Amino acid sequence: MRPTLMPLLACLFAIVADPLAVADETFIDSVAPVLARRCLSCHNDQKTGGGLSMVDPQRLIDDGYIEVADAGSSHIVELISPSNGRAEMPKDSDPLSAEEITAIRRWIDAGAVLPPGFQIQPPKIADRHWWSLEPIGSDAEGELRTIIDDRLDAKLDQQGLTPLPPADPVTLIRRVVYDLSGVPPTPQQVDAFVAQSRIDPAKAWQDLVDRLLAAPEFGEKWGQHWLDIARYAETHGYDKDQPRNNAWPYRDYVINSFNSDKPFGQFAQEQIAGDVLADDTSEGIVATGFLSAGPWDLIAHVEVGEGKLDGRLAKHLDRDEMAAAVFNVFQSTTIQCAQCHNHKFDPIESEDYYRVHAVFAGVDRANRVYAGLSAEQQRQKHALQQERDAITRQRDEAKKAFEQKVVKQAAAIDPRLDALTQQASQFTPPPQHGFHSQIAARADVVKWVEVDLGTPQPIDRIELVACYDDFNNIGAGFGFPVRFKVDVTTEGTLTDQNAVTILDQTADDFTNPEATPVNIDVGGQTVRIVRVTATKLAERRNDFILALGELRVLSPVDGTDVAVGAEVNASDSIPSNARWSPRFLVDQRYHRLSLDEAEAKQWKQLREQRRAIVAAATTPEYQRQIEQWTKRLAEIEQELKAIPAGQFVYAVATEFPKQGKFLPTKGSVRAIHFLNRGDLRAPGARMLPGAPELWPGGPSRFVDHEDYDEAEARVALARYVTRRDNPLVWRSIANRIWQWTFGKPLVGTPNDFGRMGMLPTHPELLDLLAVRLRDDPDQSIKSIVRELVCTNAYRRASFADAWKDITRTNLTIDASNDGLWRFNRRRLTAEEFRDSVLAVSGTLRKRDRGGPSFQDFVIERPQHSPHYQYDLHDPNDPASHRRTIYRFVVRSQPQPMLTTLDCADPSISIARRDESTTALQALAQWNNRLVEVMAKRFADRLSAETTTDDEAIRLACRLAWARDANETERGPLTELLTEHGLETLCRVVLNASAMMYLD
Repeated sequence: MRPTLMPLLACLFAIVADPLAVADETFIDSVAPVLARRCLSCHNDQKTGGGLSMVDPQRLIDDGYIEVADAGSSHIVELISPSNGRAEMPKDSDPLSAEEITAIRRWIDAGAVLPPGFQIQPPKIADRHWWSLEPIGSDAEGELRTIIDDRLDAKLDQQGLTPLPPADPVTLIRRVVYDLSGVPPTPQQVDAFVAQSRIDPAKAWQDLVDRLLAAPEFGEKWGQHWLDIARYAETHGYDKDQPRNNAWPYRDYVINSFNSDKPFGQFAQEQIAGDVLADDTSEGIVATGFLSAGPWDLIAHVEVGEGKLDGRLAKHLDRDEMAAAVFNVFQSTTIQCAQCHNHKFDPIESEDYYRVHAVFAGVDRANRVYAGLSAEQQRQKHALQQERDAITRQRDEAKKAFEQKVVKQAAAIDPRLDALTQQASQFTPPPQHGFHSQIAARADVVKWVEVDLGTPQPIDRIELVACYDDFNNIGAGFGFPVRFKVDVTTEGTLTDQNAVTILDQTADDFTNPEATPVNIDVGGQTVRIVRVTATKLAERRNDFILALGELRVLSPVDGTDVAVGAEVNASDSIPSNARWSPRFLVDQRYHRLSLDEAEAKQWKQLREQRRAIVAAATTPEYQRQIEQWTKRLAEIEQELKAIPAGQFVYAVATEFPKQGKFLPTKGSVRAIHFLNRGDLRAPGARMLPGAPELWPGGPSRFVDHEDYDEAEARVALARYVTRRDNPLVWRSIANRIWQWTFGKPLVGTPNDFGRMGMLPTHPELLDLLAVRLRDDPDQSIKSIVRELVCTNAYRRASFADAWKDITRTNLTIDASNDGLWRFNRRRLTAEEFRDSVLAVSGTLRKRDRGGPSFQDFVIERPQHSPHYQYDLHDPNDPASHRRTIYRFVVRSQPQPMLTTLDCADPSISIARRDESTTALQALAQWNNRLVEVMAKRFADRLSAETTTDDEAIRLACRLAWARDANETERGPLTELLTEHGLETLCRVVLNASAMMYLD
């Protein structure tokens, strides 16, 4: 049942008026609310659609929109009156209702009287009298499990419902083992529990629960619940969806926190500001992976940048995602609904929303060191990085100023030079660019590349063709050495003793040939090896390389290139790919000019003229400064290499190496402004960190000065969220604990406790759990779970053959089982199914915990937009035989089988997973290659551990179902085994309802 909204209508708008006593009641009661709700968002002092603001309604009269006492002649009435179901105003929205139009017409006809000084303000909700915002009730005395059962039973009795009896021991152990560990119980565990239950069922149950809560599997199962709501994945999402190879430490933090039973308040605070608050700074840094866990637009941040509107929009969405995550997950509050206007149902104003934005104004999502570096090493590393960035900025500014001077002096020749250069580049360059050395930090690193013809041959001449790289408009001449020499020899190995130098350009800088081949006359002498040695490398932006497009060795007989397909060796090279490879140096695929002889001659002359202009503009002081900067940058790179890299986590950060146009804030905060209608192009007042005042005494302002510390703001938010008097956070986690235990929450909308959410089915139980957790000195989640699974309600049967009539009666009263008169039967989750398949086949590597995630896919095209190909992965790969929580989670291309089985969407906070039953699921479970391979391994296990068909069937069912086959099942299974073999039997057992459903 949803609450009525009628009591809220009086709070839909705020009025600033003086004095109200003389205000026209018709306008205040009937007209102003309509204008505030339907018109003000586009017609206000910041956004004046059509040049009109309705904040001061007198302007409607002054600007001619209203003819006093004549509604029929008033332009505003014409604008709002619909024709064929559409009206000019409100634009792109439904027309006003007939009642609203009538109210406006009557007010105008009555004289359009306005109270003096009246202003219309945006509608807002001021009423905080709502169940989730009320103070949490006091605790009740007694054992929690007993109180829960008494209250549930009392409510069942009031509704005329009869609870089902307790489930049998086998059903109970399978239920609780899956709920608390996510993997099936072993036959040995089942036998031991059943035997102990015959002697002392209460002790048997308590001992079993204690063992499960103390086992590491608990954190793996309950950690998955948290990762669902935390939007956890290991790729960025959006267009390129690049991997996040350092996201996994946050996943391990969550698992370890559940296993160590970390106090919930500490757990919550660390995920907002753990890098500042936590005693263990390393763990605290990792915890902030919560804020960075959601999607991130790489293109907008790295390639577009904050200098453009799209880049600023990406930053805005980034902060919006963090704000929504904190409030949805920890407070079950939809703060994101206040982005464009005040929240329409809950007491959250747009100003509150942008105050939360200001909390995150100084952080970005990036890789961040959390371990492996001392504080001094981190300080030294940051200092070097800052010095490098400052020098790079100075150098780039100097080069820009120098280039502007050159452009001015070369203005007479540049148009023709540019035209010829463009014409020269009309030949479509081949995708194979040539040879590319590894990158060097200094220009004076010696690198070489050579071609071995195999046998000595007479040679007429050698041609060196520079690379043509069309990436980022680099063009011809890329990577050609500044100083170099060419040596030849007739021997099988070139040495200092046998080398003959045929071209030596090591003393002076060689003019980049760009698209013109460098010809070297050999004069018919015999050659086997041709080596090009660079003694001064070509500069890229911040480093140096050697690159060549083609090395041609021409025969004196017919001019053919005898180097085609020859062996190529080098001092080093980058890994071969589609563009660069040593073999591309001798493949006859290289860039050629598109100019005739006269044009080529003129092009060369113009380039020489421009080089002369550049040389004349290059003062000794400028050259010396560039060399000093280049030298110091190389020294910094060496000093940085001497510092250990450390261990990284993808978290929120203020310090990180710049990537394209993605720059660190270094702790400074971006100015956050109120955005009218959520539009970046309509900024309003500067906003400072704060949060909604959702409960009495809740702080709404965190700082009062613009030069605030971003860490200070996050700490304030973390403490705001976990305050003892914050009713939302404790009710929110209590609801989730109940949901993760019973399979169904007390509040059906776990991320929304507002007026658009659902009401709690048992508010007194929700408050009981909330106050117990809040007031527990240890704030122990495990203690609450222990009490819940020890209730009679948890241990009820999900069905009982002898109670069919009672079940039918109960269903007519409470079909949705809100009263918990029976246990909620459920499907295994996607992770539980996969883990179970691995476990029963004897393949699951249960002790292989933590660390980098396994990949059950092959990545194609990793450099740009990766393709995650699951069909290319080998299911026999032992690295992937870990629990599913340790898999590499991809956003753009989720795991097909797990997605079919209702796995959570990692791009959003999933408070409740869908639970469907479809034909596609049956097909996936039967045909998936992992199931096929594990069915064979399952069969091999049965063959090794049993000697008869009956034993094989019994063990197969006990491993997968925790029980033996019953009389109805045994006959068909025996027939199946006889006709189709053990592997098919195993596949059927893995797909049976007894496997897929938890009773």
